[in-house]
Amino acid sequence: MDSPARRRLRALPSIDEVLRSDGVRPLLDTHSRWAVTEAARRAVAGERARILGDPEVEPEAIDVAVRRELVRLVRPAIRRVVNATGVLLHTNLGRAPLALRATERIAQVATHYSNLEYDLDARGRGSRHAHLAGILCHLTGAEDAVVANNNAAAVLLVASALAAGKEVVVSRGELVEIGGSFRIPEVVAAGGARLREVGTTNRTRIGDYRAVVGPDTGMLLKVHRSNFAVVGFTEEASREELVALGKETGLPVVEDLGSGAFVPIGEPPEPTPAVCLAAGVDVVTWSGDKLLGGPQSGMVAGRHALVQKVRKHPLMRAMRPDKLTLLALEATLEIYRDGAAQTEIPIVRHLLEPPETVRARAERLAEACQAALGSRGTVSLTESLVKAGGGSMPLVDFHSWAAVVRMEGRTAEALELGLRGAPTPVVGRIADDGLWLDARTVEDDEIALVAEALRAL
Repeated sequence: MDSPARRRLRALPSIDEVLRSDGVRPLLDTHSRWAVTEAARRAVAGERARILGDPEVEPEAIDVAVRRELVRLVRPAIRRVVNATGVLLHTNLGRAPLALRATERIAQVATHYSNLEYDLDARGRGSRHAHLAGILCHLTGAEDAVVANNNAAAVLLVASALAAGKEVVVSRGELVEIGGSFRIPEVVAAGGARLREVGTTNRTRIGDYRAVVGPDTGMLLKVHRSNFAVVGFTEEASREELVALGKETGLPVVEDLGSGAFVPIGEPPEPTPAVCLAAGVDVVTWSGDKLLGGPQSGMVAGRHALVQKVRKHPLMRAMRPDKLTLLALEATLEIYRDGAAQTEIPIVRHLLEPPETVRARAERLAEACQAALGSRGTVSLTESLVKAGGGSMPLVDFHSWAAVVRMEGRTAEALELGLRGAPTPVVGRIADDGLWLDARTVEDDEIALVAEALRAL
């Protein structure tokens, strides 16, 4: 017996028929034939699945389905989003946005050949590691510096170059777990060193380090607790005490700063590489895409002889940065050199922005959102506290202001889902049955994008 489902399945057009149809043929003038053909295949397959799922369901126009699938196909996988969460270094949203000077440098150089590994003065082969050493030394006071592709790589390289086959002494209270469930002990072990834990979680004294130093010791490691805090009955060996012990025993003292701020942020201020090196630390490592505000990278700076071992280590080949990273990082470091970090580097500007300036932007955001909603919703201005994020400054709250949106006929969850589906997705946070759009992470030129996303709903 010929069922309605069978009749509808037989009536489905072939892919060639779809491509020749009046509603789809013009798309071939503006998109590649592959994209339109694949969109047609997906549209027909989707209609077939709808029929098999429920023969009574109203059919969708094929050309409408093709256009929808085409949008999905040609849309980049990695896209710009508006971060309205208030979390400044949002790991899921790409952490630190780059400064305009950094993106301009990439555009100027990356579309052409460059002297990445060519010495223009010597007319011969050069090293990509030489380009940033000078400016890093200038900014930190180091004798030498080298860049890896992230901070975990920097720590691994240091452990492998300076302590392979030996012990790395570290406090139990500093056994940090970083993003993606990677842990300092595992990173050190991957570098061929053995971790020697001393002290307890909350109290470690310099005597604990001294008690285990011996022929098998390769280096003394201090890890900044950038993504958690130990409070209460606590004690830790100071940087200066470790430096003194390192000089006494002839062991290198290495400090991993994690986030690696370059300007005073927070209270007490985050330690900077310059502060550590001035105190006598031999090697410092830190991240480039957190508080520094640059591209994903990891820096190693300190005594020339030690940094040279890192630079020449065989693993460096696997962990060296690419040219885009070096271009963006150099431009970012130039901004610090020029004293313009607070105006040019987005993450530094957002972190140090006064609450009254954030409130003024939140007022403009709330006004634009209310205009977009009209009588279909309400927008209130609410004070908020936000975090730096990205495993940085866990005890520091930043005062902020948010436009809290509530829309008639939509839950906060449905509203959040709708904004995430906008052409430029808007990501906020849900609290108190409302969608909070925090102004500390929304730029002035993004207010119109938020309003348009609301208006489209």
